[in-house]
Amino acid sequence: MWVVCGKVKTMRDTYESPLSSRYADKEMKYLFSPDKKFKTWRKLWIALAEAENELGLNVTQEQIDELKAHAEDINYEDAEEREKIVRHDVMSHVYAYGLQCPKAKGIIHLGATSCYVGDNTDVIIMTEALRIVEKKLVSVIRQLSVFADKYKALPTLAFTHFQPAQPTTVGKRATLWIQDLLMDLEDVRYVISTMKLLGCKGTTGTQASFLELFDGDHEKCKQIDKLIAEKMGYSDCFAVSGQTYSRKLDSRVMNVLAGIAQSASKFSNDIRLLQHLKEIEEPFEKNQIGSSAMAYKRNPMRSERMTSLSRYVMIDVLNPYITAATQWFERTLDDSANKRLSIPEGFLAVDAILNLYLNVSSELVVYENVITAHLMNELPFMMSENIMMDAVKAGKDRQELHEKIRKASQEIKSSGSKNDLLERIAADPDFGKTLEELQEMSRPEKYVGRAPQQTTDFLNETVKAALAPYEAMETEKAEINV
Repeated sequence: MWVVCGKVKTMRDTYESPLSSRYADKEMKYLFSPDKKFKTWRKLWIALAEAENELGLNVTQEQIDELKAHAEDINYEDAEEREKIVRHDVMSHVYAYGLQCPKAKGIIHLGATSCYVGDNTDVIIMTEALRIVEKKLVSVIRQLSVFADKYKALPTLAFTHFQPAQPTTVGKRATLWIQDLLMDLEDVRYVISTMKLLGCKGTTGTQASFLELFDGDHEKCKQIDKLIAEKMGYSDCFAVSGQTYSRKLDSRVMNVLAGIAQSASKFSNDIRLLQHLKEIEEPFEKNQIGSSAMAYKRNPMRSERMTSLSRYVMIDVLNPYITAATQWFERTLDDSANKRLSIPEGFLAVDAILNLYLNVSSELVVYENVITAHLMNELPFMMSENIMMDAVKAGKDRQELHEKIRKASQEIKSSGSKNDLLERIAADPDFGKTLEELQEMSRPEKYVGRAPQQTTDFLNETVKAALAPYEAMETEKAEINV
């Protein structure tokens, strides 16, 4: 983006990730911005200076105060000019910070390596990003719970192998989507609870530089990690590391994102199929165009985008897997360029996915008459075994009745006409049923089992317990740009 006369203009001659320009929210995009990164670096340098001061090194409160005074007003131009000369981003920002803080210049980054700011910042940003994901997950679960409760007793044709099967209810089907998201929420909560900083481990993880600074005092080397963790809002640092934290942490985080993508893709594919059946549709705005050629069409474009972005995230999880597997000994640098792409893009994609999930789930359009018509057209076939058993109880031959139902069913299916199986059965005295009796038997609610009760129990027990920690959290509202 660039600015002319106070108005933001788009650069049309430079590639920009669509995850940033079209899909993800501002809050998530800021977390992975240079400004967030470099301000976090300065917070870490302040935490390091404070810890060194508290542990007796020659770092003064005056120097710390000077660092704090310039924690937010980063002189980017100085850092960028310096990086052209030294080709090192961390040292360029150490230099720029030193220009603003001449008294503290000599103690900035004391004893640390580049990974002190780089890796600790990555952990901090991923943790904050996971909290955004957690908040949006909760909001989606709430939205779907309202939908499930509203339609808990509406019978609908269920499918196995996408073939008509025993009926369920619309609300019960929604509980399957919710259950997947509850598993994702468990995973997000767990990973957030285990996030640790790298701390100050030095060039190969041995803290040799700090052992030198503290004149061989091993206890102070342990304390500096704990102090930095506390100052940055964490309970602990990794006990051991090479130069970097284990890249398995990145794969653990991306596992969570890929799990959300799985759940979202399942939901979005179900909605796409339901929209094909004209039973349930995603939101469609008043002036929205479904097709440039076919004006009548209402394509499930939001659900399709969910599927598309989910596919990207599920493939993206391979990046940290391979990166973690190919780190040599205490570190190699082949992780850096990959991490700059795979982690931010994974989070931005999941942010976009959850925005779409929120938008679609909050405004689903349910066509109850179509749902009932589809069910009633298949229900006579599903009733046929019960009808046959009643006739057998009255002394009729099971095999003869089975053959009659089989032939009639095939004729109906091949004719493409209305399902008149009940009329045919009523007209055959061997079955011993009037049409009125058969119609009474064909009430859909008789065939949904415990689906309404299962839905109610699931919402009142499982979902309520899972969302209890979030009672004070407001439900997110999603606005999608395109």
